[in-house]
Amino acid sequence: MFVAVYWWRVHAGKEDQFREAWRRGTEAITRLYGSYGSRLHQDRDGRFVGVAEWPDEASWQRAFDARMAYDDPEARAMWLDAIAEAPREPAFTMTVTDDLLTRRA
Repeated sequence: MFVAVYWWRVHAGKEDQFREAWRRGTEAITRLYGSYGSRLHQDRDGRFVGVAEWPDEASWQRAFDARMAYDDPEARAMWLDAIAEAPREPAFTMTVTDDLLTRRA
């Protein structure tokens, strides 16, 4: 398994909009590119952090090279409108070596 970690700062008052756009985008990326989905976290400093799981690095790289484009222009517009700051590259890209997370419904 492969993991990519991203972060974003969001304009004040647009947190719910960002989260909705993130959910819609993540669902589309999962459907179109074969990711295993993602988790969204919020740091104490307000920054959102997404941890996306992929079957392998090659699958993630193909999606990353395609800019993870998807067919929901409304979600993309919501996303762009909400983001105040984001790096161009993921914060981390990592191969999972040991996985003890417990998956719950």
